[in-house]
Amino acid sequence: MCVTCGCSDDAEATITHPETGQVVAMNSQRDNHHHSHTHTLPDGTVITHSHSNASEIHAKIHSTTISLEQDILAKNNLLAAQNRGWFKGRNILALNLMSSPGAGKTTLLTRTINDLKHQLSISVIEGDQETSNDAQKIKETGCKVVQINTGTGCHLDAAMVERGLQRLNPSLNSVVMIENVGNLVCPALFDLGEQAKVVILSVTEGEDKPIKYPHMFRASEIMVLTKIDLLPYVQFDVQRCIEYAQHVNPEIRIFQVSALTGTGLENWYEWVSQVANVSTQISV
Repeated sequence: MCVTCGCSDDAEATITHPETGQVVAMNSQRDNHHHSHTHTLPDGTVITHSHSNASEIHAKIHSTTISLEQDILAKNNLLAAQNRGWFKGRNILALNLMSSPGAGKTTLLTRTINDLKHQLSISVIEGDQETSNDAQKIKETGCKVVQINTGTGCHLDAAMVERGLQRLNPSLNSVVMIENVGNLVCPALFDLGEQAKVVILSVTEGEDKPIKYPHMFRASEIMVLTKIDLLPYVQFDVQRCIEYAQHVNPEIRIFQVSALTGTGLENWYEWVSQVANVSTQISV
């Protein structure tokens, strides 16, 4: 099990090209830690579990787990810094889009690409555990896209993004949208080298998500509240949700949008254009 987030370490992430269906294996960057009735520590020490010394064993394992977690995140942060330098050297804006499953990331992304593609060069790294369904939707916009399937892994990491960028080869002075695996926990822990984290929350979810998953909302510069066209039909307190988000992160910037009707999208587009240093005039 992954000591940082609980996803499976023996899963191998893959890149799938939507055009050809070709699958490229990627070596996992995470450290392995397996145990059943015995506990094997990273230094090779094997400890047999017994009721008499269970507390001592678990204390030692907990200490080792913290050390491994620090090592994993440190290694990821180093790779993320390299990604960030790569983006900066090519004047590429990279955004890390995160949400729970079904919040509307892909719908918002495809609408954004279609509305901005004549003003911005946009390409996408699409992260999912399995299938290239979302990458196919992105490809239909005419946008360059690479699908990364994480298997049982529950988030993208900097190494996966680095491999994806090699395949994607985004143009200079462009925007790379990274659609992370649907998860409000683990993606917040892993820096990918992006310029900003964007958390997407829909009105079909609970307004208390920001205080249930505070690390995600604390780590994000932007919150996009989606599906506001459904507000007449769902029980969702927008003001309370905003208050919760601002309580967790007083600096967070919030956009309320409907990717279906276009309501509020001009504010989201204006922000993307500003951080990409591009002036756009968009009708939505």
